[in-house]
Amino acid sequence: MTIYGANPEQLSALGRTMKQQIATIDGVISTVGSMLAGTTWMGPARDRFEHDWNTTFRTALARLNQAFDAAGGDCIARSSDLMRVMGAR
Repeated sequence: MTIYGANPEQLSALGRTMKQQIATIDGVISTVGSMLAGTTWMGPARDRFEHDWNTTFRTALARLNQAFDAAGGDCIARSSDLMRVMGAR
């Protein structure tokens, strides 16, 4: 027999953890952007990296933030729903 369900407290903690990672990822974006802007580096390798950073990498990190925000919110909402159904709230 297969049982489906979740521990509401753990699910809520997972959601909060995902949402907290948004600040970490924002920090990576900010740190790399600042360091790149302040680094003396010229030539085709920098041009390629800067192009990739501005088009691919930052976009991927922004999507990761959106995914963490959505998934984290979903976990928190499901946890609240479970607690309500279980009579905990």
